[in-house]
Amino acid sequence: MIIDIGDLTLTKQGHTKQEKLFNAIRNKIVSGLWKSSAKLPSTRELATRLAIGRNTVVATYEQLVAEGYIKSQVGSGFYVAVNLPEQFYVGENIKPDQNGFPVNETMKRGFAPGVPDLEEFPVKRWSKLVHQHGQRRSYLGYSNIQGLSSLRNAIANYISSSRSVYCSPDQVIITHGAQQAISTALLATASYGGEVAFEDPGYTSVRSVIELFNMKNTPVKIDKDSGWNLTSLTDSEAKAVYVTPSNQYPLGMTMPVTQRLELVEWASGKNSFIIEDDYDSEFQFAHQPYPSLQGLAHEYGYSDNVIYIGSLSKIMFNSIRLGYMVVPSSLITKCCQIKQAMGGELATTYQLALTQFLTEGHLQRHIRKMRRLYQEKHQMIINSLNYHFGADIKVISQPAGLHVTIIWEKDIAESTWSEHAKNHMITLKPLSEYESYPTQRSWKGAILGFGNAELENIDENIADLARLFYRLDANSSASS
Repeated sequence: MIIDIGDLTLTKQGHTKQEKLFNAIRNKIVSGLWKSSAKLPSTRELATRLAIGRNTVVATYEQLVAEGYIKSQVGSGFYVAVNLPEQFYVGENIKPDQNGFPVNETMKRGFAPGVPDLEEFPVKRWSKLVHQHGQRRSYLGYSNIQGLSSLRNAIANYISSSRSVYCSPDQVIITHGAQQAISTALLATASYGGEVAFEDPGYTSVRSVIELFNMKNTPVKIDKDSGWNLTSLTDSEAKAVYVTPSNQYPLGMTMPVTQRLELVEWASGKNSFIIEDDYDSEFQFAHQPYPSLQGLAHEYGYSDNVIYIGSLSKIMFNSIRLGYMVVPSSLITKCCQIKQAMGGELATTYQLALTQFLTEGHLQRHIRKMRRLYQEKHQMIINSLNYHFGADIKVISQPAGLHVTIIWEKDIAESTWSEHAKNHMITLKPLSEYESYPTQRSWKGAILGFGNAELENIDENIADLARLFYRLDANSSASS
């Protein structure tokens, strides 16, 4: 397995960058987040990702080899040692596990949110794996409702190394995308008709699930300037709160550590659960990804109050419909029962193909490639917005993920601009569609997805939006 450095950052312990990097890597290894025999990034790649000198990385690797944390294989690279110098891990004991795509019209439109770059996915390699495993007759019958053990093991290794998620493969459940994982988590914690807390504005599909299950929705208001307002949880009887702390959808902000700790304290004090949807965490352009909230909760002994959810749809391609959830041991049986009732087992062929795609490092390489491309697209859309709109449009989202969130104060309704854009084959999602309740704002907002936008077409599409915007503004001024 190839390690994706994910949220690795220099520690505060140490006087030099070499000491800080040594401590950071050592912590990952001795805590069990970087697994035995996993391959470390090359010295050049790590130096580039952390913006430090390559000599610093080389010296750090040499020190780690000398102290027995990693081993060097000539011509191959560096690997986490099988036998570490410590006889124990400081983290949770991780048990070994025993056990070509069609695109709909919306996806074709410029700036459709939630769609990755489908042209860049390695279709031939993926198709070869699917075909190869589709010939295995021994896997043509029913499979484990929790998912194949080999895939759960690969997922556990991947998210522990890249997202600092503490779990064993036994806690991983493979699902029909993130949507089934979210539905399962809500039913397992709040039950039908129970009370849940939900981000406002927030992911519309989650609100649909809450309404379908007749649940009481306690909104957690999110302000574009101050972030999450958690005061609504104080007197709430909610058994679960759904959050997207890595890259809030749709406002595109990161939850600060103080609020993450406040959430963890609330969940532990109320004996409730945090449902962490780690949305778009792989694609941060300004800094290294922040560690997961689940990992932070583990440091304080409260990981049993967090359900961690991830999806491959935004990383690979939408129609794969494979997601996963990491659940506390106390909820494994209940979640599996709910999953069985809502859809049963998953296609074994895709699980086998994904296992090999992960363990051979193809997913990690694809993520690194797409991170560079999405950063280029993000910069292009920012430059185009600045050029065509100037100060009339402001981007409030962080440089991350697959969308930007824009706001404006001119008297142009979100829905009006969106409808006109649709006629030009451009998707502009009004912010009001993500709000649980009507909100009085002094500004308007919308979402522009750039994942599947062609780089050479971004400026032209932004120019079209600008022409529509100023035409609507002129009409508004003439009629007032």
